[in-house]
Amino acid sequence: MAVYKRRVQTSRLPKTTYGAEHYENIAANCLANSIKHLNAAYAKKLAGAEGAVEFRDQGVFTYDNHGKRYLDCLGGYGIFNVGHRHPRVIEAVKAQLDQVCLHSQDLLNPWAAHLASQLAALAPGDIQYSFFCNSGTEAVEGAIKLARLATGKTEIISTKNAYHGVSMGALSATGRDCFRKPFEPLLNGFKHVPFGDIQALEAAITKDTAAVILEPIQGEGGINVPPVGYLRKVRQLTKKKKVLLILDEVQTGLGRTGRMFACEHESVVPDIICLAKALGGGVMPIGAFMSTKKVWKALEPNPTIHNSTFGGNPLACAAASATLEVLTDEHLPARSAVMGNYFMRKLNEIKAKYPKLIADVRGRGLLIGLEFQTKEVREAVQAELFYRGVLVAGTLNSNRTVRIEPPLIITESQINFMIETLDGILAETAAPKATVKKTKKVKAGKRK
Repeated sequence: MAVYKRRVQTSRLPKTTYGAEHYENIAANCLANSIKHLNAAYAKKLAGAEGAVEFRDQGVFTYDNHGKRYLDCLGGYGIFNVGHRHPRVIEAVKAQLDQVCLHSQDLLNPWAAHLASQLAALAPGDIQYSFFCNSGTEAVEGAIKLARLATGKTEIISTKNAYHGVSMGALSATGRDCFRKPFEPLLNGFKHVPFGDIQALEAAITKDTAAVILEPIQGEGGINVPPVGYLRKVRQLTKKKKVLLILDEVQTGLGRTGRMFACEHESVVPDIICLAKALGGGVMPIGAFMSTKKVWKALEPNPTIHNSTFGGNPLACAAASATLEVLTDEHLPARSAVMGNYFMRKLNEIKAKYPKLIADVRGRGLLIGLEFQTKEVREAVQAELFYRGVLVAGTLNSNRTVRIEPPLIITESQINFMIETLDGILAETAAPKATVKKTKKVKAGKRK
């Protein structure tokens, strides 16, 4: 009987081979398997309706299983800062596959130590120590725990419309009810104040406040850039009140806004900084939270009080190390600033041309929000961009806004292609609808 059961289980298991032919086969079954085994909502997804399955990526382009090419102005929500499949990152991971893939946990991990030293060299101020995890949510979760551990206090102040992740701690910091309410009660001790309002923040701080957590630019909130000087005032206030400052740079970090870290625009050094998304070079998932020696001392008595089985694994760290070298060697933060200025200028020209359709253009570097006058226009334009080979996406907390977040290697001519495509769509949208001239009825005997 046991042998029979094993045979039945083996026969039911879909077979896997490796190579282009197998990828074509599973791509052909992707939509059906997604609907049946991932979520039925994939049937309603735009790509699902089109039967578009991601098949190949390179540089700033992604290709579907029908051979159609898309200019990636979404960038995996901020993953592909160095582009898709950068050769140096791919090479680093392939080389590590022949050495050590996942570490034993007991012996020292050289790649984690090396990557931590590289991050310490790039990080603002006296940030020195790193803890590696697998995602931005985990990085935020660890940062909140570290802040409570280091201060002995429990209260965390966040901002309205903030997005910090989906685990219970990170979700408690997230400032949008549609994500929070289905899972309440969440963790106690979280407050939310308006983003950019220093007076509201000061009024919210109490003797129980452990930390303030902020995105330097709100991503899912709609690419909201705070007033000039806001971040510096927050840093001054938190120091005055002896409260830790956590900066969530999961989306803004690693060159996205035109500096290696967005806090550098105002010369701000936080106590704790969170990273993920682009850290793995678009090849491996990895996140991290970093802090100063003073704050990190709270972990010394029991270093394993916070841990991660796969965090800091050699493959992910090799990818991240290569990514940091590409970012610096190819001067991608500076490139982001230049290309971002060009993109914003072109988008503002479009805004001036179609004021009844576009409400605002905002952002910094290559983190840009394009806000439409209505949610319906945003959805229609986003869909038409997809049909015409440009990928963008809405922001979760602002349904009238699309994010434009391409790889930092995007060129001026590629930006022009996106702008021309957008211009064509808006021209068609703004054009008056054709009207059918009604024929006047004439009574019998009254013909002219």
